[in-house]
Amino acid sequence: MTFDALRAQILAFRDERDWDQFHQPKELAMALSIEASELLEHFLWKSPAEVEERIATRQEDIADELADVAVYLIELADKVGVDLPTAIQRKMAKNALKYPVEKAKGSNKKYSEFRE
Repeated sequence: MTFDALRAQILAFRDERDWDQFHQPKELAMALSIEASELLEHFLWKSPAEVEERIATRQEDIADELADVAVYLIELADKVGVDLPTAIQRKMAKNALKYPVEKAKGSNKKYSEFRE
């Protein structure tokens, strides 16, 4: 499925239920944050081994939370007029400049620390 087809499916689902009236940018941003927090609950206070087990045993639940995050992200981008695939590509190009391979490979430093 293409991104445009997916976006159309999400917006049709919303519109069939007359939910656009509730899906304003502020509400969508808050819903996105809430869903991201629900995703985090799967990993909170878990050791690396427990995280691996959680992924293995709760794959569908985790996938559902990831999907919820994506749905609200796509709706929010549409609502504020952002072409999400283009924005992602532009941001990745900026990241490539901030984190050149020769400085960032294998490092968890923030780009501002590379100058030190």
